[in-house]
Amino acid sequence: MAHKSKILIIGGTGYIGKYIVEESAKAGHPTFALVRENTASNPEKSKLIESFKSSGVTLLYGDIYHHESLVKAIKQVDVVICALGSPEQIADQVKIIAAIKEAGNIKRFFPSEFGTDHDRVHAVEPAAHFFGVKASVRRSIEAEGIPYTYLVSNGFAGYFLPNFGNILTSATAPPKDKVEIIGDGNPKAIFVKEGDIATYTIKAVDDPRTLNKIVYLRPPENILSLNEIVSLWEKKIGKTLEKTYLLEDQLLKKIQESSSPLNLSLSIVHSAFVKGDLTNFEIKASFGVEASELYPEVKYTTVDEYLDQFV
Repeated sequence: MAHKSKILIIGGTGYIGKYIVEESAKAGHPTFALVRENTASNPEKSKLIESFKSSGVTLLYGDIYHHESLVKAIKQVDVVICALGSPEQIADQVKIIAAIKEAGNIKRFFPSEFGTDHDRVHAVEPAAHFFGVKASVRRSIEAEGIPYTYLVSNGFAGYFLPNFGNILTSATAPPKDKVEIIGDGNPKAIFVKEGDIATYTIKAVDDPRTLNKIVYLRPPENILSLNEIVSLWEKKIGKTLEKTYLLEDQLLKKIQESSSPLNLSLSIVHSAFVKGDLTNFEIKASFGVEASELYPEVKYTTVDEYLDQFV
């Protein structure tokens, strides 16, 4: 059996991090989660932490703002995956880079990407700044000569499918009567179930084909426009929805009028569903690889299958 790298997940109790921790342990990697002391005692997180322990995950207490604990944790593993989510933490990944550099033993670093390819976007503010920060983290990794994989997961199914990309609704299930579609609904986007994102991430860890590359998650059946998703849903429920469109100028006005963090979320939505930034470029072998081509054995959840739970 091939050697399985020891993996440290930073941000393992977060939205996408918890799936990566679970998948890493399930795939048989010696798995470590960096947790802060106060996270471990947080009642909401303690249940999750207990489930990590019962999966054989080793908890390491530390913090990206405590250099010594970070270096100590990194020295115990081969691969570091960062799944921190907040804009401040994204910028502070330079602290992880410094610790990896000092530890000197890491075979691969996955910074917190899990979204769009921020080197290839046409975003408005405040997303333009946010993507710029993520891009600057990439440049720091490259400048330090740290071996990396950048994981571009595209749209989280759990975040974008129940509301058909319209985050202004608090919908937890798709509409049965009327729907407001972002933009004209024509640009193609990509939606990937969170568990599948984790599966592809862990598959890429020890793969020489993903070293110093961008791994794009573009499962062919999940590349759909918002109009196509609505039409798919209408077939499922046997009903035509009443449609209105939040066109680009109205969306831009909403972004300007909204405060943080809604303005950031809306500007990311603008990039994905109006500008088509998830699909409007070709993956070239010089910089990237596509996950469903690399790992055809992974049976990913299609958008069609995902929507079945709401019928």
